[in-house]
Amino acid sequence: MIPLKDDNPTQTFPLITISLVAINILVYVYQLTLSSEGLETFLFRYGAIPGRLIHPFGGDQVFPRSIPFGLTIFSSMFLHGGVFHLLGNMLYLWIFGNNVEDYLGHVKYIIFYLISGFFAAFIHTLSDLNSPIPMIGASGAIAGVLGAYLVLFPRANVSTLFIFIIFFKIIKVPAVLILGLWFLLQLLNAGTVGGSVAWYAHVGGFLTGVVLILIFKSFRRT
Repeated sequence: MIPLKDDNPTQTFPLITISLVAINILVYVYQLTLSSEGLETFLFRYGAIPGRLIHPFGGDQVFPRSIPFGLTIFSSMFLHGGVFHLLGNMLYLWIFGNNVEDYLGHVKYIIFYLISGFFAAFIHTLSDLNSPIPMIGASGAIAGVLGAYLVLFPRANVSTLFIFIIFFKIIKVPAVLILGLWFLLQLLNAGTVGGSVAWYAHVGGFLTGVVLILIFKSFRRT
């Protein structure tokens, strides 16, 4: 199932969501201008590498750092490994991010987004402490947005493309169902050996989003 849009109008212009989408696209366009060697160096410099985060003073002779290793947790949120990786993330961010931004406001939303991405990277790092592979992509932070949306708008209808072999149909699905199934998929795949998807980052980001939005809601009621 591929979500296409939700039936959940907003009251404010989604400035931060649009800005995040634009920045991610611009960074990816820059990645396309690099040679294969240049792209590898770029991803290793600005991706979040668990082994390097755990051992920041261990040295890195092949790919010298351009920024402090801790900041790669944030720079990695704007890197992507391919066009489908980028488009999938930006689709989810656009569909669900504008409503969460509308609820939180622009400033709180960007803080929420970055904190979700931070804890997504933290959980991923804990799952493979010595990994030399850079984690890249906005999916950890976006997972936080999905968690917040599930808490805030569980009954909102999401127009979803349903595909079964050669059968295609657009149906409306409650957000609680499509986001619940999405999270279940991340849980089922977490812990699998190999692969290029940071499943634990998705789980960590989603749970962070749920907790954060509940905290924001409690302060809002107060």
